[in-house]
Amino acid sequence: MKSAPNLLLIAFCSFTFNAFSQSYLISNVHIISMENDQVLENQSLLVSDGKIKAIAPMDEASTFDGHTVYDGQGAYLFPGLAEFHSHIPVAENGDTRLQEEAMWLYLANGVLRVRGMIGHGSHLPLKERIDSGELAGPKLFLSGPSFRGATVSSPEQAAQMVRDEKAAGYDHLKLHPGLEMDEFLAIAQTAQELEIPFGGHVSLAVGLKASLENGYKSVEHMDGYVEALVPDYSRVLDPRIAGPFSMLLVGEADRSRLPELVDLTLETGAWMAPTLTLFDRYFGFREAEEYRSAPEMKYMSADQVQSWINAKTPYEKSGILTRENVQPYLDFRNELLMTLHDAGVPILMSSDSPQVFNVPGFSIHHEIALMSEAGMSNFEILKTGSINPASYFEQEGEWGVIRAGASADFVLVQGNPLENLEALKSPLMVVMKGKIYDRNELQKQLAKIAARYKR
Repeated sequence: MKSAPNLLLIAFCSFTFNAFSQSYLISNVHIISMENDQVLENQSLLVSDGKIKAIAPMDEASTFDGHTVYDGQGAYLFPGLAEFHSHIPVAENGDTRLQEEAMWLYLANGVLRVRGMIGHGSHLPLKERIDSGELAGPKLFLSGPSFRGATVSSPEQAAQMVRDEKAAGYDHLKLHPGLEMDEFLAIAQTAQELEIPFGGHVSLAVGLKASLENGYKSVEHMDGYVEALVPDYSRVLDPRIAGPFSMLLVGEADRSRLPELVDLTLETGAWMAPTLTLFDRYFGFREAEEYRSAPEMKYMSADQVQSWINAKTPYEKSGILTRENVQPYLDFRNELLMTLHDAGVPILMSSDSPQVFNVPGFSIHHEIALMSEAGMSNFEILKTGSINPASYFEQEGEWGVIRAGASADFVLVQGNPLENLEALKSPLMVVMKGKIYDRNELQKQLAKIAARYKR
């Protein structure tokens, strides 16, 4: 077999290596397939035409003779991570730079699939460019422009908006607060008729129960649960009393009613996108100014970082974000996550980036750390970014797993993430549809972004 130079030292030319039409072998790797929590040690993986063609132990790799070989030197290979609550940047006046930067930030952090949750017409050509191989980026699933009080004026108009978004080619619908019950029901009925999944925030006029019973596929931010547990719903309706996401009412939540809500969540087949890091950073008690110097902020413009600081500061000045108010709320969210998870409600890896202090890609590692602190095992955390997203879109086995016939989308890291989640932070190689992006290329792209925003 033809051997290649050291995988960890030599940069492959990602842009000239057209893996869509070539075959190659990655040898000497330990594979975490995500079909179970076992590690397949000392394996070789054959990639051909953008797909995983075969997997075999090293001592059987001679059957793959004639292919270019890349020595993984004992690295761990797994299907990569997901960001299933993203706000993909908009291309203003045809300027796609921010979009392209975000795609590199995801790839450089091993994030290979992204669900956009605030849609814009410029996202559709972005997805086309990635799918065609013109642009480097993760696999995208796009929600259309959001359904909210400001964009929905009647049930009839809401139903038409669903039809328009389906026809435009969006994969998902995103609901924001402010919908009336009749508007919500029109959206839900039309979406189910057209077989397009929908989910999002829970409008106060609708409530969690009606949202679940009428087809919510995903509940973003685990929204609506605190409100559904507060006995006096009139207090939920007053933002001065409730605070952001009803944070100030968590002490009034009747925990005895939670099992009923969990059962309903299971019965209706809803998924959870927790976005723990959004609440830890945006609505946490750590001061906004402290995030200005966070290492990953160098990949964001000074104006963007300042806008995030400006978004949090009013909550600080109002006295809402004290440790006394915040800690019980964050503790409840962890309790809610684990209660849902332990009951079997599927979880989607999601951090809400780029949103307040959540830089694309990097924020997923904050999310992973918080899921671990809440009590999820490393394997279950990895499932939320691989097997689960594929299942959400009913594409099990096509991606998010390491098996013959699946898309060649995977990440190599130095250590075993089943033992140490820190290993996920430094990909040695990222592969998308067979195309290789090695560590040198990923770091070069990060350096270009940082140089653009140097301050």
